[in-house]
Amino acid sequence: MLGDMHADRDAIAANLAAFPRRALDPTGRRRAAVAIVLSTKDGELTYLLTRRALTMRRGAGNYALPGGNLEAGEDAVTAAIRETSEELGVAITPQEALGLLDDFLTLGGHIVTPVVFWTDETLSLNPDPTEVDRAWFEPVERLNHPDSPMSEDHPDGGEPILRMFADDNWINPPTAAWLYQFREVGLHGRLTRVSKIGQPEWTAR
Repeated sequence: MLGDMHADRDAIAANLAAFPRRALDPTGRRRAAVAIVLSTKDGELTYLLTRRALTMRRGAGNYALPGGNLEAGEDAVTAAIRETSEELGVAITPQEALGLLDDFLTLGGHIVTPVVFWTDETLSLNPDPTEVDRAWFEPVERLNHPDSPMSEDHPDGGEPILRMFADDNWINPPTAAWLYQFREVGLHGRLTRVSKIGQPEWTAR
């Protein structure tokens, strides 16, 4: 199984290296990063997923990847590592970064860079209750749910909203957009953009 997992890691890394990612001009906007942290749990490839604390001023109860704003002097990899440590008590290193996905502009005005990590360490989670209501190891294979992504018309007439299957539920963009692009690019080597995916209006609050 370990050999198979390492083959998966090498394939994902190769797909990300071949991907012509798009970087957005950050002038006048806040920059942020999220971490797609891949690891094995009980012989299964997983990624870390959370629901935000119900007491948060913004995004309370939303599904989210660990992440947040870049601090002075940070790049996306450094910020994703720091946020994963602060939110979940999980230590990852720059050497475990496999690659980056497209920069993504959220309705809240942030330019977010998703960073894909792979760690061979056995992870344990210690979520910060001020930021995280719940955190768990979500099976990567669920990203291949036959009905994913689920598309629905945008209630405000914008681009269709695409949802991905996780936690036995259908989760919204922007998190769903990042997971969809990871599936397409990282897992399947398909050149897929997500900048035109609709985002629910409430994600800007």
